[in-house]
Formats: sequence, C-alpha cells, structure tokens
Amino acid sequence: MKWSQTLIPTLKESPSDAEIASHQLMVRAGLIRKVASGVYTLLPLGLRVIRKVEAIIREEMEKIGAVEVSMPMVIPASLWQESGRWEHYGPELLRFSDRHDNPFCMGPTHEEVVVDLIKQTVKSYRQLPLTVFQIQTKFRDEIRPRFGLMRAREFSMKDAYSFHETEASLDETYQAMYRAYCAIFDRCGLAYRVVTADSGSIGGDVSAEFSVLADTGEDALVVCTQCDYAANQEAAISAPPLPSSALDEPMQLAHTPSRQSIDDVAQFLECSSHQMIKTMVVIQLETQAIFLACCPGNREINPIKLTKEIGPHEWMTPEMARQHGIVMGYVGPAHFPVNATILVDQHVLSIQSGVMGSNQVDHHYISVNPQRDLPAHRVVDITSSLTGDPCHQCHGQYRVIRGIETGHIFKLGTTYSNAMAASFADSSGNTPFYIMGCYGIGVGRTVAAAIEQHHDAKGILWPPSIAPYMLNIVVSQPSQSDLITLAHQVSEELMANGIDSIIDDRSDSMGIKFKDAELIGFPFTAVIGKSYLESGMIELKYRKTGETRHCLPSAVLVHLKEWQSSW
Repeated sequence: MKWSQTLIPTLKESPSDAEIASHQLMVRAGLIRKVASGVYTLLPLGLRVIRKVEAIIREEMEKIGAVEVSMPMVIPASLWQESGRWEHYGPELLRFSDRHDNPFCMGPTHEEVVVDLIKQTVKSYRQLPLTVFQIQTKFRDEIRPRFGLMRAREFSMKDAYSFHETEASLDETYQAMYRAYCAIFDRCGLAYRVVTADSGSIGGDVSAEFSVLADTGEDALVVCTQCDYAANQEAAISAPPLPSSALDEPMQLAHTPSRQSIDDVAQFLECSSHQMIKTMVVIQLETQAIFLACCPGNREINPIKLTKEIGPHEWMTPEMARQHGIVMGYVGPAHFPVNATILVDQHVLSIQSGVMGSNQVDHHYISVNPQRDLPAHRVVDITSSLTGDPCHQCHGQYRVIRGIETGHIFKLGTTYSNAMAASFADSSGNTPFYIMGCYGIGVGRTVAAAIEQHHDAKGILWPPSIAPYMLNIVVSQPSQSDLITLAHQVSEELMANGIDSIIDDRSDSMGIKFKDAELIGFPFTAVIGKSYLESGMIELKYRKTGETRHCLPSAVLVHLKEWQSSW
C-alpha cells in the first residue's frame, strides 16, 4: 500500500475536546474522525488496527470451540420486556418505534437475543455445552460520552454467550474463556490485571474484569502487595480493622460555628479527617425507609456496596431534609430526629476520640467512642478500600492503581433463561433452564487502552501485533523509479513472511515523513534514500527504542524479526 493511495489525514494539534492521550493521538494520527458526540468514523489506519484486534479475538475464540454468529443491532422491545430489562436498564438504552409504532431498541448487549435464539434451536442436553460469539456494533446512549473510543456511544464489542446443563460445565467454559482472554491481551502486547468485579446491569453473581493498566484509567483497582488478590474498587473486600480502645472521657457537645464540611470541622477542632464520623442520609427507593450511612471522614461511601446492603437508593436532598426536620451539615447518628436504620462502616470502629454531627446547628459531638456512643447499629463494609488498608486474605497491604476495563466475564446462571422460560430436555426427561455464561471485550476500547499504555511525547508506540502496519518504508526521492521499485520488492518479501508495510511515496520533506511515522507509531521504519544510493544499505529504525541499523535489502527481514521478538 502507498501513502498516495490511502487516507491518512494527520494533524499537528489535538482537538479541543480530546482530554486523554488515546483520543488526542487517534485524531492526530488520522485513525478516527468525530461524526457526533460519542460517534466516530474509523479511517483506514484505525480500521486496520481494529481488524487486527478482531483477528486475534477470533483465533482465540475458535481455539476454545466458540462459534461465530451475527445478531441484529436493532432489537424488538418484546425480548427486553420478556427479560424484565426494558423498564430497568435506564436511559442508556436507546428506544424508538418503527413506522408501525412497534417499539425497538439499539442493542447495548445481546443476552435477550441470544437466549431467544438458543430457545428456538437447542432443545436437548446432547447439544450442550454451546458457546456462540459475535463481533458487532453496540450502542449505549451515554450521558457524557468522552475520551474518544474509550467511552463512545457507538462501539465495537466482542460478546460471547455459553449455555450449559450443569454448573460444572459452566465453570469449565468460564475458565477456558479466562485463559483465552489472557491470551488475547498478551498477544495485543498489553499489561493488565484480572480483578474480581461487580456484575452490574448484566447480572449473575460471579464476574471478573480484565483491566489494562494505565494512569489515566477510569477504574480504581485494589491489589495486594503480598498475595494475588485483586479487585475493582467497587467490589474489593475490606478487612475489618482493630477496634479502638475504650475512652473514659464522655462524649461532649462542642460549639463549631459555621463549620459543616469534614475539612472545616477537622481544622477547627485540630483533629484528623479520619477521626470525623461522616454521616450520609439515604432513602431506600422501594420502601422509602431512611438509612444513615456512617464512615470515617477520609473515606467515601461505595455506592455499589451500599446497594448490596439496602438495594436501590438515593441520597436525601436538602428539601427532603427540611421536610423531616433534619439539619444538613450537622447530621449524626445520635439523637437523629426521625426513625432510621444506622449502617456503620467497619472502619468507624477503629476511630478514637471521634467527632460527629449532633443534629444541632453549629455543634458537633467530640470524644466519641463509636462502640459506646453510637445508637443501635449494623456494622457493614460500605466504603472503598484505600492504599495501606490490610488485605482481607493475607493481611498484607492494599495498593490502589488505575486501570481501563477492556474485558469482563460473567457467570450468569439462570438469570436470563429463567426470565425468558428458556429450557431444554435433560437426560432424565426434565426441562431445566439453561445455565449461562457471558463474556465481553470492548474492541475499540482495547485499541484506545493500548495507546494509553504505549505512547510517548512523539506519538503512539504500537505493539507490532496490532499496529496498522508493522513497517513504514520511507522513500526519500519517490521520483526515482529504482527506489520505488526496491520499496515494492522489500514490501512484497516481508508480506510473504507475515510483515505488512506501507510505502511513504509522498513528495513531502523527510522531516514531515519522520514526524508522521513517529506520530502514527509504526513499530519499524525503513529508509530507502541517501544510504542506499551511496552504499546500497537500507536504514532501519526501531520506534520503541530509537535504535538505528544499516543493512542490505536482503537482511531487512532478519533485523525486523529480531526486533519484533524483543518487543
């Protein structure tokens, strides 16, 4: 392929709405262009990267016996109503009607469609286990799409679904998929961690995330520095701390004029934020029951953990508080003015000489001993783990790092097959529901994560396996036919040995060509120019290390294979 025959619109400056490196570099390197908020056109180089990731995924899926299907992007509402998700999925589900007023949605995921397919076509245990997968466009109407392909509304995803007669069979496929995902991300040249995760809106009770490590990652990952425990911060289990020793000094009321925030009160009373007992007022949505969620002032309530304790909920608004006679800014569990269930995060029990709201304006309680002074309460784990917390498995120390979720595997059980009455005939003549697994990889997100992990000040540093082209052949004087002929000869030989290349035959200066090559991030560049004209040697450049070598045209393959193996 020649540059003159394709579309590579590189830019010197980043677009104003690009906040992170992957978004900036994908636009500047001519991989994508924005069509609308969260919707992008893939340009030739971007599409080549996507196709290479897809090829790796297909190979690893086929190795474990998964078969490929293609399900529709437009899904009738009736299937989602059958599973019960039509009402509960939320505004991310793009709903619309056809000309006959039949309701549909744009598929953000395909559990309903695949269950309906299997229900119609798989009738006997003899056809199980079965795993199907697709690589297809999804649409989720994100409230705030951002970061380019990292959080787009329209995106490419590999989703797979497995169907089983027994839990043991599901576990076998789940482990096979786990290994396949490791192989996929290894082959893509990515550093990642597999972490315990919350299943979210997909459902099921066991799931794991594959997170590519990057400082710009949206996900906080909790990892132990001494054992192999790792979890998304939403799902990380905190070890209970040692309880505080008893205080002889009684709890007292202190005047804290116009101090409401944790930091302001702590500064005024000359104590640490850890000594503050932060109390949030929560409304349980189904029953409208009031809960108080208490935690140390240096920690945050984890909404996922809180939901597991009390179900769907919302924070009490100032207007609701006024109606109940609650003094916002001074809320505390002691002498709370209305009936409420008190949830005390386990870390509160380690507080000595604590401070908490008194439910009176301009006043806080001091010298609080949580075990002595908190009214009847329930001790729970409802805060996010922090660096330095003890590991719940080995009591080593946790460390919080950042990651980008690129893959997620779930054990769904019978969540969807039960809801949609999808059953089969087993060997005993009974008709149990299928036991299911679900497995997803964000293809575009994997590409963006690779850039977040592999870039420098000059541009992208593609792993060779997913680079748009592994080799960029720069011809210094494209008007000389013998140089162009040699470039084609080198390209054809390398192509026969599994190395794809593009020939930069533009009439631009060598400075522009080199800057574009570094921006796009081709792993290797071959320069056919002055050195060849003078000594018959081709100049090779290794983008990752900056190393330069000179060799005969016949030796290019040897050098590239050596570099490729050392990447």
